[in-house]
Amino acid sequence: MFKLRAAVAVAALIAAAGCRRAAPPAAPVAAAAAPTIQILKGGRWLFTYAEPSGTFSTTDKPETVPAASRGIVRAIDPAAGGAPDDDRIYVANLNELIEKGNTTARPMSREAFETAALAALPSGQSSPLAAHPAAPAAAPGAPPSGAPQNTPPGTKPVVTIYGTSWCGACRAAREYMTAHKIPFADKDIERDPEAARELAEKAAKMGIPTDRVPVLDVRGRLLLGFDRARVEALLGAPT
Repeated sequence: MFKLRAAVAVAALIAAAGCRRAAPPAAPVAAAAAPTIQILKGGRWLFTYAEPSGTFSTTDKPETVPAASRGIVRAIDPAAGGAPDDDRIYVANLNELIEKGNTTARPMSREAFETAALAALPSGQSSPLAAHPAAPAAAPGAPPSGAPQNTPPGTKPVVTIYGTSWCGACRAAREYMTAHKIPFADKDIERDPEAARELAEKAAKMGIPTDRVPVLDVRGRLLLGFDRARVEALLGAPT
């Protein structure tokens, strides 16, 4: 009798254990969105903006920033110390600050800010894609699109030219890089679908248009058109 009762008890425990459901995994914690910051006119802020030459300047007086550069500037709190570890900076619209007395600064990567600030300036020498002629066939023996130029073995190009075969500004950019021995990759967005997709992805990430060529990727910053001064500002003046 005792053995029977013990067997029944064990069976009950097994059944109870089998009916228990495993606790559901905890829901993943969503990554907190980077906060925005409020900027008041007359505060302690410093503002970094793009000069027409491609260099960046800093001022504490919003009104002294050229009108063409006020749409996107970096807002710096002098009391905050160094830049965040994730390279996030804050950008603001100085037109709104000047007109309303306050504005909201939003986080952005340094590369995206510098690209957008330069893109807000008049574009460099370029050709509109809407006016292009039919792309000619590649010449026999011509290097493939994307082939590195002036690039020593084991190194990467520091500039990528996204252009076309017929664009005069693209040709001027190539000639400049070659003459100054700047390592670059030459990508034809009409003959090379992968190059076109690559440019579209970069431009979408940086928030700039791709209706003109060339577009130059200079160490992660995109320049619309070829402007020698801006290339030199990002690379350093060539020797």
